[in-house]
Amino acid sequence: MIPRYSRPEMVSIWSPETKFRIWFEIEAYACDALAELGVIPKEAAKTIWDKGGKATFDIARIDEIERETKHDVIAFLTHLAEIVGPDARFVHQGMTSSDVLDTCFNIQLMRATDLLLKDMDALLAALKRRAFEHKDTVCIGRSHGIHAEPVTFGLKMAQAYAEFDRCRARLAAAREEIATCAISGAVGTFANIDPRIEEHVAASMGLKPEPVSTQVIPRDRHAMYFATLGVIASSIERLATEIRHLQRTEVLEAEEYFSKGQKGSSAMPHKRNPVLTENLTGLARMVRSYAMPAMENVALWHERDISHSSVERMIGPDATVTLDFALARLTGVVENLVVYPERMIGNMDRLGGLVHSQRILLALTQAGVSREDAYRLVQRNAMKVWESYQTSGNAEVDFLDSLLADKDVRAALSEEEIRSRFNLDYHTKQVDTIFKRVFGDS
Repeated sequence: MIPRYSRPEMVSIWSPETKFRIWFEIEAYACDALAELGVIPKEAAKTIWDKGGKATFDIARIDEIERETKHDVIAFLTHLAEIVGPDARFVHQGMTSSDVLDTCFNIQLMRATDLLLKDMDALLAALKRRAFEHKDTVCIGRSHGIHAEPVTFGLKMAQAYAEFDRCRARLAAAREEIATCAISGAVGTFANIDPRIEEHVAASMGLKPEPVSTQVIPRDRHAMYFATLGVIASSIERLATEIRHLQRTEVLEAEEYFSKGQKGSSAMPHKRNPVLTENLTGLARMVRSYAMPAMENVALWHERDISHSSVERMIGPDATVTLDFALARLTGVVENLVVYPERMIGNMDRLGGLVHSQRILLALTQAGVSREDAYRLVQRNAMKVWESYQTSGNAEVDFLDSLLADKDVRAALSEEEIRSRFNLDYHTKQVDTIFKRVFGDS
């Protein structure tokens, strides 16, 4: 976890203090169930809660013990025994280390996901607000980076909203899938611990018992979880890339907010760079990279090995902390994004009306001209505009005037029929329909 790209609430989920507290609660809830079944004395379970529940675990002491034992769970249990006293002998009855480690890891992922879901809600709210603000703000749509036909900036925001709404649903499903518990003992047979212990721990900690845990919770669950984070990261990059392109000097239809006193370059005082969205592009690459080792963790040996352990100690904190930061940063970018409607219209007009070419093509075919001939007639006039644009950066030939002067076009269409196709409102007439699909009746 890099402090530069971390937020405290998410970081705290992965702190040693939080981890050891969860470990204690898993053990203590298991003792409660063992006591109810008569396996250990009820007074012992109470003592474990009373002393361990009030304790502040000494991280340095646990590390000291681990340096000798070379085993993290044993180090913790040894330190817990120092706190609890003789009744600590009833802790970890019939359990194995993976019962504690895997259950804790899933709890941490659940808590991390709850924060990520809040992040998603904030981003969705920002996207919805900007979508409605610019629902009718006309701009050029681009395919292959080239002017295509008019859209609205609100539609761009609505598309992002719909995408992140899907991401949120996937994240909620990933949380559900990861919310399982394993307290099944060595090789997962429950030979030395009653399945009712697992059920009690699961219910107490907001989990479901893992149907078959061998000695570990199956890692296909985790592979799906981290893959979901990777998809969300890709959606972040898609929107970040859109904003980066719109901020280019030649385009400048929108840009990141540039605060008073902000500096864009150490060398060039004039610069206003899309640094936040460039940063988001890089962070998205990192989050996606964690999905592959999670998938490779699925293939463990037999009932258990620990080849996944070192991987998860890294990707669990790093992926969730990074995505949390990225979602919050993207929300800020969207909320503060500066939009230039006049520039959007100006850019669209630079191509002298070419954005209406399809309407002329369709009008010609409806007038009885073959599609092939109609395409040829429209394209030959469009290329005149393109050629004039290439020399100066602004179309010196007007598409409408060129069409009106083309005798073959005029043979099929009247001046009024041609002019009527140069209407921006035609291209945005279904915006309300699309918004209703995305946002419902809100």
